[in-house]
Amino acid sequence: MLAQNGGAASPIDTGKHGHGQAKMNNVTQIVQKVRQAPWRVQRQWIGLFLLALVLVAMVASLYLNVTVGATLAGREAISLQATITTNQRVNADSETLLAGLTSFSAMEERANGMGFRPANPDEITYVAVPGFVAQSAVDLSTPGSNQPPAPVILPEYTQSWIDYFINKQVASDSGGGQP
Repeated sequence: MLAQNGGAASPIDTGKHGHGQAKMNNVTQIVQKVRQAPWRVQRQWIGLFLLALVLVAMVASLYLNVTVGATLAGREAISLQATITTNQRVNADSETLLAGLTSFSAMEERANGMGFRPANPDEITYVAVPGFVAQSAVDLSTPGSNQPPAPVILPEYTQSWIDYFINKQVASDSGGGQP
């Protein structure tokens, strides 16, 4: 028997049936309730569909988030590369301008414009400063540099496999031949 409690299945045990019969009654009642309320099955299918839809939307949004991050990082790298290229061009232009300004002809022209002129040997005065030691020229050569430098690779490692086998063959032919 079913109690009238808003459609919920709840068996009323009158004590006439055994324990196994009550379980069977319960299953039968549940099946009857499902048949009587097909909207419950429909609601379950709609719920499963919506759950799958939410999962697909979450995966799609995660993919979209990662893709947008990668795209932004790529655009930033391209922007930084363009900035680097621009700075290199400005640096090269500045170096070219500096080279032109410090060239001999430009320096001579500017000096002449300011009233300077080349000095004659008679006009040059050398001043001796007590205690001043002039820097000696740097000699990077080593004493006895007439000798050829020692080989970097040992001779044992300069022989090819073919040379090695030919030398072994010649040594075996000359050393232990037949009488």
